[in-house]
Amino acid sequence: MQDFALSASMASALDHTTDTSFSLSTLRERLQNTRVLIAGDVMLDRYWFGDVERISPEAPVPIVHARRIEERLGGAANVANNVSALGAQASLVCVFGKDSVGDDLAALLKTSGIQAHAHQDPALKTILKLRVISRQQQLLRVDFEEPPALDALQRAQKRFIALLPEHDIVLLSDYAKGALLHSATLIAAARRAGKIILIDPKGTDWKQYAGATILTPNRAELRPIIGDWHSESDLQTRITALRKELSIEALFLTRSEEGASLYTDQGVVHVATEAKEVYDVSGAGDTIIATLAALLGAHVPLHEAITYANRAAGIVVGKLGTAHVQYDELFPSK
Repeated sequence: MQDFALSASMASALDHTTDTSFSLSTLRERLQNTRVLIAGDVMLDRYWFGDVERISPEAPVPIVHARRIEERLGGAANVANNVSALGAQASLVCVFGKDSVGDDLAALLKTSGIQAHAHQDPALKTILKLRVISRQQQLLRVDFEEPPALDALQRAQKRFIALLPEHDIVLLSDYAKGALLHSATLIAAARRAGKIILIDPKGTDWKQYAGATILTPNRAELRPIIGDWHSESDLQTRITALRKELSIEALFLTRSEEGASLYTDQGVVHVATEAKEVYDVSGAGDTIIATLAALLGAHVPLHEAITYANRAAGIVVGKLGTAHVQYDELFPSK
C-alpha cells in the first residue's frame, strides 16, 4: 500500500485532541467552497401514501387506497443531496439504467443542485425501492435491483479519477449493489491525491476499504466484522485491531440510542444521541457521513464534526422517509 501525506489543514482536522475553540462565524462561506466527490450505489426511493380502511377478502392483508406518490433520491444520491443541503458542492459519479425509473432519477438529480456525472446504461435496470405507507407507518417495501455491468463501472471509475484533483474530500457510499466493485482502485487513487476518504461500509469483506481515512458503520454492520464484544474496553480493542489491519485512521460507530463513538489513535470520544422523536431511521447513515464529509472539507476539526453529524442524524430521524438536513436546521442563526 502506497503512503500519502495529508495537507497540514487536513491533518489538523483529524486531530480530535486539539483544544482550540472552533468558530462557526465563517462556516457557511467555507462550506460553499468545499467540494465533495461522491461515488456509490444510486437508487430511486418511491413512496406510495394512502389510507387503510379494510382488509382484503382475498388474503389477510390491508388494502391501501393510494392517494399520493412521491419520489426521492436514494442511496449515494441521497448522500450527495445531504452534502448539497448543507451548502457544500456535491459531485456524484454514478451509473444507473436508461429506463423510466432512471429517467425519473435523472430528473431529480437535475433539479437537486448536485453536479451529477451520471452514465445511464440501456442494459441496466435502475435500482428502485418502493415503500407503501399509511398513517406514517411503512406497511411494505419492494426492491427492484441488479448489479451494473463491468464496462459501465470502468467508465465511472475513469470519470472519478479524472475529477479527483478538483475536489477536497472523497466519499464512497456502499449499499452493496455493485457500484463500488472496484473500491480499492478508487481508494488508491484518492490516497495518491492526498484526499480524506470517508466510507459508509457494507457486507463482510472490509479488506476492500483498506487505506480509507474514516469508516462510519453502525453496530449491525460492525458486528459481523469484529464479532460480539463484551464490554467497552473489548470493543475498543477489537476496533483498534481492525483499524490497524486496514490502515484506517478513524472509525465513527453509530450506536442508535447509545449515541455514537469515534475511535482513533488518540483514544475514544463518545457523543450522546440527540434524537428527540424518531419517525424513520432510513437514511440516517447517509446524513451522518455527508455531514462529516462537508464539515471536514470546510476544515472543521473531527472532534467538532462528529458532534454536528450526530446532531444532524437526530434531526433527520424525526422526518419521514429518505430526507436531508438543511444548514439552518443544523446551525440555527449561524
